[in-house]
Parts: sequence; structure tokens; C-alpha cells
Amino acid sequence: MSRYAEAHANNKGPGDARPTALQIVKDEDLIGKLTDKVFVVTGVSSGIGVETLRALHATGGHVFGTVRDVAKGKEVAQQIQSSNPSGGKITLIEMSMDSLASIKKGAESILSQTKTINVVINNAGVMATPEGKTKDGFETQFGTNHVGHFYLFQLLKDTLLASATPDFPSRVVSVSSFGHRTGEVRFDDYNFEQKDSYNPWISYGQAKTANIYFSNELERRYGSKNLHSTSLHPGGIWTGLQKHVDRSQMQSDPVQEAYMKNPEQGAATSVYAALSEEWKHKGGRYLSDCVEQKAFEHKENPMFVGDDGYEEWAYDEEKEGRLWKDSLKMVGLSDDK
Repeated sequence: MSRYAEAHANNKGPGDARPTALQIVKDEDLIGKLTDKVFVVTGVSSGIGVETLRALHATGGHVFGTVRDVAKGKEVAQQIQSSNPSGGKITLIEMSMDSLASIKKGAESILSQTKTINVVINNAGVMATPEGKTKDGFETQFGTNHVGHFYLFQLLKDTLLASATPDFPSRVVSVSSFGHRTGEVRFDDYNFEQKDSYNPWISYGQAKTANIYFSNELERRYGSKNLHSTSLHPGGIWTGLQKHVDRSQMQSDPVQEAYMKNPEQGAATSVYAALSEEWKHKGGRYLSDCVEQKAFEHKENPMFVGDDGYEEWAYDEEKEGRLWKDSLKMVGLSDDK
């Protein structure tokens, strides 16, 4: 039974009793305790990325935070550091997840400044975007949410493995979504190039399913080497992520309003997966509300609020392996197993 089960049993909306990311750090007794650890978090200038950065900074560790907008990132970092002068070090890395060249440059910058990486949190992402392509020709959501983070992992992998020990295994945390239930991975048409095939929510579903597949396969390949991986749904949080979503067209009701979290709460499961004693030696599972989720039961509505469970296709060893191998080709690498 999760220590947070009761808090999640009676949702009352943003700011209710559900834990914040900083509360996770406190409950794990890690405030100022990880001064020798190094974290990498993508997308720390907005939304739950800000609160993920704040919580990891409180551990005393060195956090490398990637940002597309450096000026905006500096404002965030300065606010966090001024509010907690005893926290760790924050280093901002310019990186656009829709550009393999930018990811490579950013990864090289990180590796030039540290020989240790203990945790990577794949937090950056886009949602329900208009049809488009990344700088490398991938469909925008698939390329940004999956391919970019897959490539970043490959570039940081050797350091993650070298940093891993039985006492402090390395971890990779991927922020997926219950939105994975809106679309499977399209192995025959990743980039929606078939005529009139693009749908922003089906595309988002593919990208978020890909996040889960990546996490599961990573655990399968490297779990025995003290490198563990989890994926998660952070909850419902209104942030800049929804800039392409017309909120005025969405039906709101008391259940949905109670379900929503604020960004501090939305970052909690990411930090729990990254730091908790519970997930120290295991992975390959999909979480929400700081617990492993069960199968989704409301098939009539993939975006059903109140059931954060996974769709039936979320665990498929054959598909996970296939996506991994295809993704290696996409980023110009050979099989690494």
C-alpha cells in the first residue's frame, strides 16, 4: 500500500492533499543528502519541469536542466536558487528536443562537465500539435517526445552505466501520459505520411506509447546492470503543454476539476520514480499517483478521467524491441545490445 494512497483517494483539485515533488524528497529523507549525485532533466523552464528541477535541487545534487529558451530557463533557475540557497548546483543546457544536432551538442556539453550521471528524467514534450515535422523530418510529436529522448539516452548511456552501483542504481524516468491510450505505435507509418492520416491525438497517443515502450525495453536491456527505467502519467495539469488545446471547447465537470493537480503535484510521480527507495532496484512499469498502475477499465473513452490505467498494448515485448531497433536506425546508430 502506497503511503500516498489516502491522499489520492479523495481528490479535491490543485493544491489538495496529494503530495508535491518537494514533499517526496522530504518523505524520502533526501533534503541535502545527495550532494555527490548528478541529474539530467529535459524541459525545465516551464510546467512540471520547473518543479522537478526544484525538488532535485533540494537534494543538494547537481542538476543539468535542458531548455529551449535559455533566458526563460535562467529566470527559473535564479528563482529556485534564491528560494533555497542551500540547494545543489543548477547548470542550464540549451537543447531543442526536435533537433538531433541540438541534442548531440547539448549532450556533449553535459559530458564535458561531468563524468557522472545518476538519473535522467525525460520530461520535455509537446501535445496535440498541428501536423508538422521536426528538423530531421520526423512527425513533430513522435520526433520530439520519443526520438529526441531516445537519442539523448544513447548519448548519455555509457555514463549512466558507469555511474550505476548496487547501492545507488542509475535511473531513467520517462514522462508519458494516459494519453497513450489514444493511439498505438504505427510501425508502418511513424510519421503519418499516409494521405489524410494525421490526427493530433492519435499522434500524441503514438508518442506517449513510444515513451512507455522505450522505458520497458530499457529496463529489459539494462536492468541487470543496475540501470532501471520507469514511465509515468503525471496527472492532469494545466501548463504551457496544452497551448494547442482549446480549453473553451472542453467539457468540465466536478470530477475533472477535482482530478486536476498543480505543477508541484504534477511533478511528484517523476521525482518518486527517480528517487524513491521503492523503485531503486526495479523498473519496466508504468506509474501514476506514485504507484504502479493497473490495466485501464473504461475502454469506451480513452481519456476517461479517474482511471489512470494502461491500455492493453502498453506491455508488448516484441513491439518494444522493434521500436528500439527502428529508433536506433532513425538516429543513425547500430544495435547496442
